Amino acid sequence: LDPALLRPGRFDRQVVVDIPDIKGREGILKVHTSKIPLAKSVNLHVIARGTPGFSGADLANLVNEAALSAAKKNKRKVGMEEFEFSKDKVLMGPERRSVVISEEERRITAYHESGHAILGMLLPNADPVHKMTIIPRGLSLGLTQSLPETDKHNLKREYINDQITLLMGGRAAEEIVFGKGGITTGAQNDIERATKTARKMVCEWGMSEKLGPLQYGQKEEPIFIGKEIARHKDYSEKTSEMIDAEIREIVESAY
Repeated sequence: LDPALLRPGRFDRQVVVDIPDIKGREGILKVHTSKIPLAKSVNLHVIARGTPGFSGADLANLVNEAALSAAKKNKRKVGMEEFEFSKDKVLMGPERRSVVISEEERRITAYHESGHAILGMLLPNADPVHKMTIIPRGLSLGLTQSLPETDKHNLKREYINDQITLLMGGRAAEEIVFGKGGITTGAQNDIERATKTARKMVCEWGMSEKLGPLQYGQKEEPIFIGKEIARHKDYSEKTSEMIDAEIREIVESAY
């Protein structure tokens, strides 16, 4: 919204609509499943616990996908199996079993995902590994999914460091098994997410020893709908070099 609309006196009340917590998700699921025949095995509390970060629209989509899945199997009631399948589809994208993958690529993907999964079990602050697959889903050839046990509102530094380490686990596994010459482009999304998180640690969350508890780069509000938020550079070239070095240090240390 234009800042002029949000000046004091324009609106009497502003309502914050955040992503629902576990109680909210369970309530939303009850609304969307009220007209759907559910099997006795369905536990909405378990589904709500396994869907942290889902918005109301995501949960509506989850229920619709589960109902469609049951209908395709000619089932009269929607069971937990359908909800689990639907959750995977919403979180990870649809399965693409028609994609032809060579044995060598399948082997590389298996080692890559194993790297994520092993770290998910070994790192003390990482979210527990929920599922791992080497069946192509969405745009990825494989996927390792971790789910937090509870909703997290404040993230500890040690948790964030373990998240970056977990993301770099796939590339590390490739290098251990196939050598430096055998690493692949499969870690592209992992590296992108790790770099973004490290940048937030340094520039937004004040988690850098060298740069201190300061914010670097003021966010500018978008003028048009759909335009990305630009970041105004309010620091020197020397500081910019230090930020780049610190981001690199965080990611390489995790690797």
